[in-house]
Amino acid sequence: MSVNDILTVTYDSPCGRLLLGSFDGRLCLCDWFGGRPRVLSRLTRYLHADLRHGISDVTDEARRQLDLYFAGSSVSFDLPLLTVGTDMQHAVWQAIARVPRGDTITYAQLASSAGYPKAIRAAATATADNALSVIIPCHRIVSPGRQLLYAGGTEAKSHLLRLENSQCL
Repeated sequence: MSVNDILTVTYDSPCGRLLLGSFDGRLCLCDWFGGRPRVLSRLTRYLHADLRHGISDVTDEARRQLDLYFAGSSVSFDLPLLTVGTDMQHAVWQAIARVPRGDTITYAQLASSAGYPKAIRAAATATADNALSVIIPCHRIVSPGRQLLYAGGTEAKSHLLRLENSQCL
């Protein structure tokens, strides 16, 4: 293992398999397995790193916290995160993280919250480029018609929203 490795391990959630990855002691990846090579490409390119199968302390802790989340006994994640992207992407991801559990907002509301009110499509693209699905809860963002578009699939998004709504009761 070199210092330029993103250590990856899979996590089987109730709504699909996730690929978890850590770099330099921080979680940089929690993404739906096999679905988005663009996200992996961005991570490896920005971090000048290779993907390697391996467990780290942070992926172990992420698995533990995901178990609690899916069991309905935890309402937040407390993990060291590494987000990789542009300033706008970071602003969008921070805005996503502020959406309360059990709520949804539209891409237009997200763009405004991130400080880019006229950049709705760019906010949608930044949402799609989120490498930390579930942890940075992009499943809480919906299209204007409340259509459930999601990298993990509409069933996964519906499952996550139902889970969070039941925890807010």
